[in-house]
Amino acid sequence: MDNKSDYFKQRDENNILKIRELRLELPSFCSQFFMGIENQTTSLTRLSYARDLKIFFDFLVTNTQEFYGKKVADLTLEDLNKVTSTHLEMFLDYLTVYKVGKQTFRNGLKGKGRKLSSVRALLKYFFKKEKLDSNVGSKVDTPKYRESEIVRLEVDEVVKLLNMSEDGNGLTTMQKGFHKHTKERDFALLSLFLGTGIRISECVGLNVDDIDFENNAFTITRKGGSRVILYFSDEVKDALLKWVEVRNQIKDLPKTEKALFISLQNKRMNVRTVEKLVKKYAGCVTPLKHITPHKLRSTYGTNLYRETNDIYVVASVLGHKDVNTTRKHYAAISEDIRREASTKVKLRKE
Repeated sequence: MDNKSDYFKQRDENNILKIRELRLELPSFCSQFFMGIENQTTSLTRLSYARDLKIFFDFLVTNTQEFYGKKVADLTLEDLNKVTSTHLEMFLDYLTVYKVGKQTFRNGLKGKGRKLSSVRALLKYFFKKEKLDSNVGSKVDTPKYRESEIVRLEVDEVVKLLNMSEDGNGLTTMQKGFHKHTKERDFALLSLFLGTGIRISECVGLNVDDIDFENNAFTITRKGGSRVILYFSDEVKDALLKWVEVRNQIKDLPKTEKALFISLQNKRMNVRTVEKLVKKYAGCVTPLKHITPHKLRSTYGTNLYRETNDIYVVASVLGHKDVNTTRKHYAAISEDIRREASTKVKLRKE
C-alpha cells in the first residue's frame, strides 16, 4: 500500500464496505445505481446517498398509502415509477422530525435539501436510463435556506489561540496535564490550519514524508483523491520542525506509523480527536464563537483575501472548484468594507 495515500485508501475501503452493507437494506435496483455513478462520485458521496436513500424508502413504506406495508427490499423499478412530486414534498415534510425506533431525528432546511438531492440523483439516473416515465425530482423545489454568516477568528484571537497552545496559559489544571505531552503537536497542528487553510481530512491524512522542509511545501490529498502541493510560511515551518523533532523521539511509536500528527496512543489522529482539540483551545479563547477546524479554514480564507484582494487566488489555495464558494470569504469581510466606507463621506468639511 502506498504510504502517501494509505489513510485515504483505508477510508475509501471502509466506506465501500459500509455502502455494501446498506445496499442489502435497499431495493435491488439501487445496486445498479451505485455501480453507474461509481466513476463520477467519491465513496463519501455514495455513502451519503445510501444513507439518505434508506431514509427515503423507509418513509415510503411507512408513511404513504401507495407503498404502505411493503418491504423496502422488495420495491421494484415499477414502484419507483409510481413516485410522484407529491411524495417528495411529503418526504421533505417528514424530514422535519421523524422517529426510527426510539430515536428521534430532525432536519433543518439544509439537511432536507441534501437528502432531496440524493433522491433526485437516483430518479435522474433511472430516467436517463429510460426506466422511468418522467424525472419527478426536477419538479420539486430545493428548500431555500439562508447561508449562515461565516464565523472566523479575529487577528487577536488567532494570537491568543496559538499562544495558549504553545504555553498552556488559560487551560484548566487537568488540561495542562495533557498539554505538557502535546504542546508541540497542538501548536504545529493549529499553525498549519491557520497558515494554510487545509481541510480537516487533509490534515488527518498527512504523512511525515508529505512534508518538504527545503521548499516549505507539502502534498495533500484533496476531495476526489487528487494530490496537490501547497506551501507554508517560515512560521508554520518552525512549528512543524519542532513537532517532528519531538515525534521522532517517541520511544513506543511503531516504525510503520507514517502519520504526521499522532495521538497519545501513538497512532494517527482521527477527525474527532482533532475537532475536540480545536474546541478545547478555542473554547477558552472565544467561548461565544463555535470554532471548528472548518472555521480555522474560513479564518485563513478571509485573511488571504484581505492580503491579496484576489478571489481566484483564495479559490485556488483552498481547493474550491466553484469560485462562488470562495465569495463567502469576501462576504465575511463586508463588515470591514462598510466600516471603512463610513469614513469616506464628510458631512462638514473641517
